[in-house]
Amino acid sequence: MRSASLASALALGAFVPSSGAVPTPIVSRDSSNPFVGRKLSINHSYAASLEATFEAFIEEGDELNARKTRTVQGLGTFQWAPAISLLANLDTAISAARAEQNQGGVPQVVGLVLYNLPDRDCSAGESAGELSGRDGLRRYKNEYVDAWATRLSRASDLTFAVVVEPDAVGNMVTNQGVPLCAEAKPIYEEGIAYAISKLQLPNVNLYLDASHGGWLGWPDNLPLAAQQFKDIVDRAGNNATIRGFSTNVSNYNPFHATVRENYTEWSPSWDEDHYTSSLAPYLEELDLPTRFIVDQSRVHLPGAREEWGEWCNVAPAGLGAPQKTDLENPYVDSLTWVKPPGESDGRCGLEGAPAAGQWFNEYVQMLVENADEDVQPADSLERETKSWWPQF
Repeated sequence: MRSASLASALALGAFVPSSGAVPTPIVSRDSSNPFVGRKLSINHSYAASLEATFEAFIEEGDELNARKTRTVQGLGTFQWAPAISLLANLDTAISAARAEQNQGGVPQVVGLVLYNLPDRDCSAGESAGELSGRDGLRRYKNEYVDAWATRLSRASDLTFAVVVEPDAVGNMVTNQGVPLCAEAKPIYEEGIAYAISKLQLPNVNLYLDASHGGWLGWPDNLPLAAQQFKDIVDRAGNNATIRGFSTNVSNYNPFHATVRENYTEWSPSWDEDHYTSSLAPYLEELDLPTRFIVDQSRVHLPGAREEWGEWCNVAPAGLGAPQKTDLENPYVDSLTWVKPPGESDGRCGLEGAPAAGQWFNEYVQMLVENADEDVQPADSLERETKSWWPQF
């Protein structure tokens, strides 16, 4: 989600902290996990895109990975609506989830990403978005957030998990030396607070984005991040609440690192498991919730990066564990796939990578080949279809 044009200025983890004591971890007091007993809804547009990946494996005679691709087509991913013109994505997600749930399927949790702040990502290249300045904030509230609230309030038969504005708080905490980020901060604060206030619905679980361990997980950044979250939630007013926080959205950090990378030295947050446990005590001190969802749609293989600041189409990488709630970490609601794996991060990282959000078939083939062991090959090469699935 970050443009190569600002990669040096917005290098993740570039802020080198001093050593500091981390408060004693606590156990969350909230156990109403929206992912337990519910299946993350399938993003059928994403599943359709994977047909190109399936066909590529078939042409290569690689039946094993073709069957793994069939499995991925049936796994849930979050669905994004990163522009006013893409609000129809919410309608599609709601209709498909309702149809499966009403026809005797497993109860659904509909994963959505609210991502359209003015001067988004500090106006950085491909991820800058469509809105800017105070007039953009007006449109963000009236044409974007209000439309979300209307749609989700009308779908009271469904449960939603909504990730709110990936990377925004990270930029507010560590990148205020960049003029574009400093100018955007008051707009971000007002915009996110407004979104929180408008989505105080009983069927909506809000997860305010907390970037990832390599960005906000350093000892000096942890209390700053917690305070920024507190300021935003308080600004939402009217006793507004959130369910918790999302981490690692569109990034590559493992939940459990099998190898501790050299660049994580001195950090208590050297994988996302440790990051959630490091951040939770600071949240608790400010009376904020200590629940997390962790994006594991793409996980780098050991040695793939030389530094944490490498974020664009990282290779080698593989699909991480899909929805999983049975974890030893008491703070995590679920591992999940927030970023649909296969969409490019931008024209960077690997030669020939397309623009941000565009399908990168060669990359998704690599992700399937290196997939987590929980992504088991399907029994058949045939794709499961149901009469009510939308056609693309």
